[in-house]
Amino acid sequence: EIQDGTVVIKNIAREAGSRTKMAVCSTNEDVDAVGSCVGKNGERVKRIVSELCDEQIDVIEWSDNSVRLIKNALSPARVLEIEVDEDERKARVIVSDDQLSLAIGKAGQNVRLAAKLTNYGIDIKSESQINNEAEFDTEEEPDNTDYESDANEE
Repeated sequence: EIQDGTVVIKNIAREAGSRTKMAVCSTNEDVDAVGSCVGKNGERVKRIVSELCDEQIDVIEWSDNSVRLIKNALSPARVLEIEVDEDERKARVIVSDDQLSLAIGKAGQNVRLAAKLTNYGIDIKSESQINNEAEFDTEEEPDNTDYESDANEE
């Protein structure tokens, strides 16, 4: 399907020897692009994985909708909400607390590859982090505070 142009590889993000994310789409609405790349019982992708010394390959569906594309790129994590700034090419993603480590990935690999694949800066927060930020924003601060926050040093 790739050879005859039915399935198109839109973008690839790769950390050689470790993991690849590949976004694909179909030029024929009756053809499942991801399924075509993975193959029956994963046979097509398994052959490539074995050739690449067991490098993991995530095949995702491409979308021209940036929210949908980012959501797909962060799989296997389940995303609750995405806010996108198209001009700055940045996205703020909210996931449930139990999905945070999956969304970020080992040593940040999942989010890093998703950012490369989508060409968006991606900031991931859990629900509890968002709730804590909201509580902090609503607290009244003393009048004479003069300090710099170290909030970015997580």
